[in-house]
Amino acid sequence: MYKCVPSSWRKPKGIDNRVRRRFKGQAAMPKIGYGSNKKTRHMIPSGHKVFLVKNPKDVELLLMHNRTYAAEIAHAVSSSKRVDIIAKAKQLGVKVTNPKGRLTTES
Repeated sequence: MYKCVPSSWRKPKGIDNRVRRRFKGQAAMPKIGYGSNKKTRHMIPSGHKVFLVKNPKDVELLLMHNRTYAAEIAHAVSSSKRVDIIAKAKQLGVKVTNPKGRLTTES
């Protein structure tokens, strides 16, 4: 989605390292200047911030903040609970970022 440094990245410390010496054509090192605006940091493209939801009761927490936050259903939630969470979110007017996950219909 966004360009970022891999979790395995380590700062180059070798005396002859080209990346550390910032040679042209080498990988760029992360710098503070690459950070995003504080107001838009952690926002998804729709303009919401993500709130992890594990059960239908968690959706009620977003009732007053549905313009700022969007619900994201946690990975370990079963497909039957996902249906309940999506129904509750629709009833309360809360946006769900991953509504189609694990919702396969048998045909």
